[in-house]
Amino acid sequence: MAKKTCIEVAVNGASTRKVQPKIPVLASEIIEEGVACVKADAAVIHAHTLDPGIGKQNGAVDNCAAFIKGIREQVDAIVYPTIVGRPDPSDPAWLWAPTVELAKRGALEWGFLDPGSVNFCFVESELTPLMGGNAVYVNTNAALEIAAGLAAEHRYHPAYACYEPGFVRHGALLHRHHPTMPVPIYRFMFSSGMTFSFPPEPWAVEAYVKLLDKVAPGSPWMVAGLAADVLPLIPTVVALGGGVRVGLEDAPFGTQRSNLELVDAAVDSVQKAGSEPATAAEVRAELAAYRMPSD
Repeated sequence: MAKKTCIEVAVNGASTRKVQPKIPVLASEIIEEGVACVKADAAVIHAHTLDPGIGKQNGAVDNCAAFIKGIREQVDAIVYPTIVGRPDPSDPAWLWAPTVELAKRGALEWGFLDPGSVNFCFVESELTPLMGGNAVYVNTNAALEIAAGLAAEHRYHPAYACYEPGFVRHGALLHRHHPTMPVPIYRFMFSSGMTFSFPPEPWAVEAYVKLLDKVAPGSPWMVAGLAADVLPLIPTVVALGGGVRVGLEDAPFGTQRSNLELVDAAVDSVQKAGSEPATAAEVRAELAAYRMPSD
């Protein structure tokens, strides 16, 4: 049988229910959906902290801590958030300040760290106002070095959202600069509804894997995306030894399936491809066994 396959679920995102009507917003909703997804064989739960009144992303550390604790009290899962700090010109790493606070509380196994900058542009222009407009997501070299140092200091695995192939190369460089940082998880990002990276096609997965094998051989990876259906990629993912992320943060806008339905579809595809879903304990063990190749 093929190596077991990590399934992550991104249960919500920075978008509101106007874009994804079925996302959980409250901590109690995130806990309920996260637990259900883990019981359905997901190993990793990812969520954004959202304002309960308007559904937009906020920086509420206590809210993140609540849903992390609430899920872990019921099931064994790796739970990590996207939570961003307030802009502070005096601090190049202001974006990661709430992540560090969660790590200090002992709540964090993984944290986000996106090793590069990217333009977000929607293919369908009518979606632009719903998503807050086209934007440039900026992470300077100096800020990324500090962020990698924070991950090393506070001992959490950085989950790299690789929006372009260059993010893989830069992420590998950060790990070489900070070799005590727990091994990153390289998340190859695809999209059909936006113009970054590649469309979700098997050849694109193969290209990313070849690049990763060159710059960070043996590193863990998974496929994901924004405005993308990555379920058809699962046979390729299983054959090449990666993981998969599904969920309403990543799915095409207006998806009618729930997070749990997306997990069920992923499990079915993984099993049909000859693998089985990995448990959180198995994912942790694989990450712990990683050894950075010597030069």
